[in-house]
Amino acid sequence: MKIITDYLVIGSGLAGLSFALKVAETGTVTILTKHVLEESNTSYAQGGIAAVLSSPDSFSKHIDDTNIAGAGLCNQDVVTKVVRYAPHLIQDLLTWGTRFDTEKDGAFNLAKEGGHSEHRILHHKDNTGFEIQRALCNSIRSHKNIRVLEHFFAVDLITQHHQGELVKRHQQDISCFGAYALDIQTNKVYTILAKTTMLATGGAGQVYSTTTNPNIATGDGFAMVYRAKGILDNMEFVQFHPTALYNPSESPAFLISEALRGFGGILRNKDGEEFMNDYDSRGNLAPRDIVA
Repeated sequence: MKIITDYLVIGSGLAGLSFALKVAETGTVTILTKHVLEESNTSYAQGGIAAVLSSPDSFSKHIDDTNIAGAGLCNQDVVTKVVRYAPHLIQDLLTWGTRFDTEKDGAFNLAKEGGHSEHRILHHKDNTGFEIQRALCNSIRSHKNIRVLEHFFAVDLITQHHQGELVKRHQQDISCFGAYALDIQTNKVYTILAKTTMLATGGAGQVYSTTTNPNIATGDGFAMVYRAKGILDNMEFVQFHPTALYNPSESPAFLISEALRGFGGILRNKDGEEFMNDYDSRGNLAPRDIVA
């Protein structure tokens, strides 16, 4: 079975769906997801999303907070771009139908979380990711240029290797022509050819015995890139959510939102003692890596 499309997007979280909506204005898009469109890491995100939207906050403060939380390892060009573009991208989310909590006067109700020096977290109750996913999925399903293939498991990226050429890692001219995908429900393999392939497959939280990531976070995209002789970089940076309900038999672990610390929640040990001030001057509002 063969499908031809301008853009192939593998993954149905915020990254993949927002990319799909942008490029759908210039061509046909096919989205692959191994579950249903609504199932992604994005939909399980609770607390909120950060952007500088009002004073006394500023881009420079957000950049400083990010660099401090990044322990000096941040790429400055990336930090600056992400912080400065954030308000524009928030506007995209609003255009696509996302509803963030507001005050009575219509201003956004901005929360504060660990690592942030100002209130800059937009949220929808405590299910922000679910709300963003809902809005994007509605826009995706109603777009005439977007085709969604649910229960399709991406198997391999198609490169020159599949034309009989030898492809080696660090080769500068590796080209991607699409992907092979398995229709889980019919057990048929499809060849999907695309001018541009976007991998937005999420993380690999399920590699670990305890994680708040959903069962679909199994690192399939990393494996496909590796087999296609692509370069995997910065793999040591794995974010662990610092607070979850301890129940070893449950996977994923029940997430206790970081927003709780932003609203004054205190971390205590099993003896009821507060301990974060022993490790960081910001106490319970320290960044995730320190709390974890």
